[in-house]
Amino acid sequence: MKKQLKFLKLKVIESTFISASFLLILTLSLSFCSNSKPEDTKEIAQEQNEVKFDNAKEEEAKFLVNAAEINLEEIQLGQLAQTKSLNAEVKSLGKMMETAHTKAQSDLQALAEKKQITIPTTLTEEGMSASKKLMDKKARDFDKEYCDKMVSGHKAAISKFEKASTDATDPDIRNWATSILPALRTHLDYSITCQKQFDKM
Repeated sequence: MKKQLKFLKLKVIESTFISASFLLILTLSLSFCSNSKPEDTKEIAQEQNEVKFDNAKEEEAKFLVNAAEINLEEIQLGQLAQTKSLNAEVKSLGKMMETAHTKAQSDLQALAEKKQITIPTTLTEEGMSASKKLMDKKARDFDKEYCDKMVSGHKAAISKFEKASTDATDPDIRNWATSILPALRTHLDYSITCQKQFDKM
């Protein structure tokens, strides 16, 4: 009887130890998963396109991925400008960006689907970083920083779109890039006017 009790105690201790070990491993695994950095939507799209396309097509895929990143960031920052700014011109610029880039993103998604190109559909890591940086600014600092970002961002975007409008081998992508350029130039002009307003202060 004593031997049976001793055996049972050992089994209970062994079972408890196994359960505790399992719980510890599970806790550590869950902790690692929750603390791991989420993958950037831009990187995911680029990786998927690399698998699907050769060099020439991959370059065009990269352009569409970058265009989506620009649209998503401009939409997010435009919404932020409308809620955070106290300046009418900045709010107006933000509304313009949100409206125009929402339309551009919708057209881009249709084009990307037609060409079987994967693009980001949610804000990228860089976009989230830009949004957080602006979110932390005080009202007046926000206005200047936002206008500055719109100027530099649209200069860079125009350069990318001009290149695609002449260099893209796919006529649909080339035509889409060409069709977006007038709006981007208008946005840049408006952003420069907005920027000058704060340079004088």
